[in-house]
Amino acid sequence: MLLQEHQRLSTSGARAVLPFVLSGTQYLVIPQLSRDLPDTPAHMNGGDSNTGAPIYRWVDGQFAEHGKLPLTGGEDIAFFRIGSDPFLATAGVRAGSGPYNYNIEQVLYKWSSDHWAPFQSIPGFAAKQWHCLTIEKRTFLCLAQGVTLDHIEARNPRTSRIFEWNGSQFVDFQALEGRWGYNWESFQIDGRTFLAYADHVGDSLLLAWNGSEFAPFQTFARKAGRCFRFFTLGGHHYLAFANIQADSTLYAWNGAGFEAVQTLSGPGGREFCIIRTPEDFFLVQINFIEGEPSAPRTNLQSCIYRWGADRLNLEEEFPTAGGTDAASFSVDGQIYLAVSNSLTPEVRFRTDSIIYRFAP
Repeated sequence: MLLQEHQRLSTSGARAVLPFVLSGTQYLVIPQLSRDLPDTPAHMNGGDSNTGAPIYRWVDGQFAEHGKLPLTGGEDIAFFRIGSDPFLATAGVRAGSGPYNYNIEQVLYKWSSDHWAPFQSIPGFAAKQWHCLTIEKRTFLCLAQGVTLDHIEARNPRTSRIFEWNGSQFVDFQALEGRWGYNWESFQIDGRTFLAYADHVGDSLLLAWNGSEFAPFQTFARKAGRCFRFFTLGGHHYLAFANIQADSTLYAWNGAGFEAVQTLSGPGGREFCIIRTPEDFFLVQINFIEGEPSAPRTNLQSCIYRWGADRLNLEEEFPTAGGTDAASFSVDGQIYLAVSNSLTPEVRFRTDSIIYRFAP
């Protein structure tokens, strides 16, 4: 078995796991979408959004809760640095316990001596994920957001957006057409910068930096996109793409674009995580749900692939409960995998997220 359970964390509707190191200490923060309300019907988009995002600190071989960010309807948190200054960008999809407010401020925090202090807020609409990238001396912060449901009105900017650091704060740089954004991935090939963007109701596509903006380069799906993950092996470039309603697919760079080379799985794919060891390359695929949100099947098997013979080979499956994310980290030479779970088979939010030891 590649995975050995190490620790369970009591979470509610966990949507992501973010390990980061600050002053030599390992931390983990988990945004949470919702918590169960008593005497209410189960629904994956119900519950009370006022959950907060617990921050854990590694102490004596395990995570201990160390604080909490006041995040409502938590979907994602990104860690990045500008110069030597650490930042956390929080993404919340909504506030309240029904009816919900999807027009909420997205708060950026800056580390201040011994705590995370609010630094800047940006108006968002159903925010899903932040992503930071640098091109030469320019820093960009990308926000995947939006939803297209008739009963939800956008008062804040409704499409996914890109901001640029102006030396003191982030300012508007570019708006995309994406109206239900989920995910970003950035990378370089031969000195050229690319930005991949996944959207649920519009194009999931690859954008290329042309010196003045991110311009459309290649489309991968017309709907239901969830995640892109880029990697390079043996001088060849690959891009994994997860689609929750169709096949999750591996693409390879042919010099002019990416072409499909392998089908990884059918519907349900949500996130990817890369683990490299001195001997091997692994790709973890987290599967979320199958079926409609009104009656989802949440008890799926997620997958670990090992690279061999020029392809990804299924090495191991492990159970997830509405799995949403995975991230690896190392402490004292041991690799760990953090996995966030968000929904029980009964479609309740209170389910553990799990820390595994990874033993290839």
